[in-house]
Amino acid sequence: MAATFDLIIHGGTCMTPSGRAETSVGVRDGKIVAIGDLDPNAAASTFDAKGLHVLPGVIDTQVHFREPGAEHKEDLAHGTKAAIMGGVTAIFEMPNTNPLTITTEAIADKVTRASGRAWCDFAFFMGAAAENADAMGTLEMSPGCCGVKLFMGASTGDLLVADDPTIERVLRHGIRRVAIHAEDEPRMQARFHIAEEAADAHAHPEWRDAESARLATERVLRIAKRTGRRVHVLHITTAEEIELLGRHKDVATVECTPQHLTLEAPDCYDRLGSFAQMNPPIRDARHRAGLWAGVQSGVVDVIGSDHAPHTREEKSGTYPNTPSGMPGVQTLVPVMLNHVHEGRLTLERFVDLTAHGPQRIFNIAGKGRLAVGYDADFTLVDLKETRTITDDWIVSKCGWTPFNGMKVTGWPMATIIRGATVMRDGAVQDAPTGAPVRFQETLNAG
Repeated sequence: MAATFDLIIHGGTCMTPSGRAETSVGVRDGKIVAIGDLDPNAAASTFDAKGLHVLPGVIDTQVHFREPGAEHKEDLAHGTKAAIMGGVTAIFEMPNTNPLTITTEAIADKVTRASGRAWCDFAFFMGAAAENADAMGTLEMSPGCCGVKLFMGASTGDLLVADDPTIERVLRHGIRRVAIHAEDEPRMQARFHIAEEAADAHAHPEWRDAESARLATERVLRIAKRTGRRVHVLHITTAEEIELLGRHKDVATVECTPQHLTLEAPDCYDRLGSFAQMNPPIRDARHRAGLWAGVQSGVVDVIGSDHAPHTREEKSGTYPNTPSGMPGVQTLVPVMLNHVHEGRLTLERFVDLTAHGPQRIFNIAGKGRLAVGYDADFTLVDLKETRTITDDWIVSKCGWTPFNGMKVTGWPMATIIRGATVMRDGAVQDAPTGAPVRFQETLNAG
């Protein structure tokens, strides 16, 4: 008799939309087809999840995998392998590559590059620029595109839309979510002398100060209200922005990163120097407390890693000539699970921030929930497992992490994507089979 299921996961605690359940999950043809008391003998294969929590697959909606143009520091193959090692089942990759991802052809090139090399599922942001603003409604529907990314402040690469009229043109063309890097470029240019004179990474949050972030967020909220366009404000770093965004949830969703929720100035700059340099910067205890208040009150919708690696050599230069950014896709799950262990958020809230939230914000089709009819994507974690994050565990090309030496409780033990186990007990399985993520808006566009 043919098996009823391709896979049954049994013996674990499943994080379903109805809550935690000691139950089994049945998978067929890459989809969840049953949740309940299932006979393991009815499956072609089984996964004994005893002692583990079975979460809907974690989706990291902000990574920079540097391909094309900077493959010496990261590429799609290494970045997606780092993702599955850390329990991440899908990633959304940013457009500040070389060449910039600002055309349909550039998105298609990235999809081609990822095909057969990506270890997890994937999608790519279309970059907003003055030259493509009026065509964004068409460009954002490119196959493999997850939405639009707009840099209000300069960061790594040359993608920048700093003026309000061009920002408004972008927001008036199209319907999909626009992800915003909100730092005020004119203010930062006027204050760059602070960084130059200091020649020390401790000056980073003073140069790119809290007011630079608040001003930009206030500006984009004003434009979003005027145009009626939904925006997703990335890597929020200030208490003031949390308060501001909490008053504008009708047009804006909010991302925080594990780095900004975990690291703190000045300690991180004392220990790591320019290896702690990222945009917007790691700030002091008051701002970190403000971010946690945003997580706990529901203002924050999603956790993204902002995985943005550079080589040790590049990060070891003299500030401010050092690049901003740090790896994070592989450490997102263990770092945030440690916060669960220490009582800063519940496991249910973690699931909302890493699976349900991404699905809601970006209209993902068939992912982000442990429910019948959805893709069989699972992150299996041991909430009691205590380990130390080390540089030699990192599989990204850069080979380092700002969390080196950090002891955490809570660890990803397996990653399952569309019913296939791609990582188990720290070992990568078989070959890369990542596929483009699907979206409701692009499905409807045809």
